[in-house]
Amino acid sequence: MDPSNPSHIAKMFMDYMNDDMDEELVRLVMEEEASSSKRPRRQRRNIERNREDGHDRLFNDYFSQTPVYTNEQFRRRYRMHKHVFLRIVEALGQHDEYFRMMVNATGRSSLSPLQKCTAVIRMLAYGTSADSVDDYLRIGETTTLKCVDKFTKGVINIFGPQYLRRPNAEDIERLMRMGEARGFPGMLGSIDCMHWEWKNCPVALKGKYVRGDHGKPTVMLEAVASQDL
Repeated sequence: MDPSNPSHIAKMFMDYMNDDMDEELVRLVMEEEASSSKRPRRQRRNIERNREDGHDRLFNDYFSQTPVYTNEQFRRRYRMHKHVFLRIVEALGQHDEYFRMMVNATGRSSLSPLQKCTAVIRMLAYGTSADSVDDYLRIGETTTLKCVDKFTKGVINIFGPQYLRRPNAEDIERLMRMGEARGFPGMLGSIDCMHWEWKNCPVALKGKYVRGDHGKPTVMLEAVASQDL
């Protein structure tokens, strides 16, 4: 007898319980099990986005021999130079097969690494939602969020040991020489900062994280980068 069967569970209750009230309770449990199995389940709609068209448009806009947009526009929209972005894409492809071009059993290509990485960078650069990149890149919200998760973990694993660490004595000496050569003696690097909105900031802490000209609680993010980053 299958112990996972609702009828078997009900029989176990009835064997254990003796009076009429206990039997009524078991009957109600069985009715609830039966009604829940008949409830219609929400079907996920499959949208044909024509992802190949999204890749072709993205490639022609930024990565072809004669791209539609200039390198300056790429730098402004991606918040990095093109060669840096392509280096990240290549490194992620070597690190995780999720960022490689795959072909399924029907012979159809998957979303390209350029599409996946561009979706993540656009979200991080503009602070937009996952759904906002769908119409241009032809990539759904759920897939975009998965890309963000894999992208961030991959970048940390690949580049963390080199770039996300404290400088040692050799690094400090090299950075000092670079700064002095550029006319800034004693400078380790360039500092930048931004205010990241803290959506779920506790009310008790709100006053400590609100600027007078902003009105919403934010967390200050600071980073120091060298010229060769």
